[in-house]
Amino acid sequence: MKALASVERPARETADPPARLWRPKRVLVSRSAMAWSHGRAIIARAEGLGIAVEVLASDRLSLAFPEDERQAYALAKQTLTVVVASPSKRRLQPIAPSADWRVDLAEGCPAHCSYCYLAGSLKGPPITRTYANLPEIFAELPPHLGTGKVTSRSVRRAHEGTTFEASCYTDPLALEHLTGSLSALIAYFGEWEADAQLRFTSKFAAVDALVGLDHQGRTRMRGSVNPEPFARFEGGTSPVAARLAALARMAAAGYPVGLTIAPIIAAPGWEEAYAVLIAQAAALLAEVPDLTIELITHRYSPTSKAVLESWYPGSDLEMGAPNRAEKRTKFGSIKYVYDADTMRTLRRFFEAEIARQLPLARILYWT
Repeated sequence: MKALASVERPARETADPPARLWRPKRVLVSRSAMAWSHGRAIIARAEGLGIAVEVLASDRLSLAFPEDERQAYALAKQTLTVVVASPSKRRLQPIAPSADWRVDLAEGCPAHCSYCYLAGSLKGPPITRTYANLPEIFAELPPHLGTGKVTSRSVRRAHEGTTFEASCYTDPLALEHLTGSLSALIAYFGEWEADAQLRFTSKFAAVDALVGLDHQGRTRMRGSVNPEPFARFEGGTSPVAARLAALARMAAAGYPVGLTIAPIIAAPGWEEAYAVLIAQAAALLAEVPDLTIELITHRYSPTSKAVLESWYPGSDLEMGAPNRAEKRTKFGSIKYVYDADTMRTLRRFFEAEIARQLPLARILYWT
């Protein structure tokens, strides 16, 4: 492995440019969303940014897409819809190993990641739907207090309380300048005097709206990061250095913070690349108390592989090398993960490198 002395400063030096903000080309608002003050506030935000908004006469979204898959993908990625979350969408679901429960503020993401975890999970073109009925979504949380099977029942993580993950089906920070939904949820947890914690992870760096909130230490932000050689698979996101700098700002504002290193990609040069990444994180976060780290290796299903190859036909992301093994999920579906030897090599490296460069950090899980 090459020396790392020359790579420990870039995170701070390159994090000055303004955070990248998504500007959808069209915003469609359902009739029911207009009945909610938060839906009307989203319209005001979009119009304030000079983005055209179309209020629909019904709850049926007018989403005519071209027959060409690439054109349909491009249009979908430029579309934000404001809708009302149905009872089934509001119903909380377990989300191990991250947290006890999943709470969704939106569905879909404006980024262009060629390994996208949502590919194959969401039906139809990948539009982004944000929810207007926040009071109904928030009302689902209190009945779940003290329940769950991750932090609620874990001796090692019990001090986190009941945990609620807000970034399973979206990147809420990517939408925050348009929706304000994440700020509202953070403020809710700040006022909720309960043994509970909100969690979200992001590939974006626009935290200006969050740093001044009265969060009461009940929200943990994690930066989803990958080293520069692999960040090319994360189109439309903030630079990795900017994400790390945003985490440092959030920590300085009293938020608990962490790193989500994902997806870990065992491509040629991975050891040096991830050592550099951890060094960059250490340059900004080594002294942060209770820094958490989540380690998630790259995996995909046959369905997501087909979807991703249609979305990103020019990507050179490896999906089919011989160092893969089939894994059956609890629902009987197939995922392709790294084989046992590769997994052991990866895990040994990360555990040793994190212990060396971020000795105060706490690894929450490896998967």
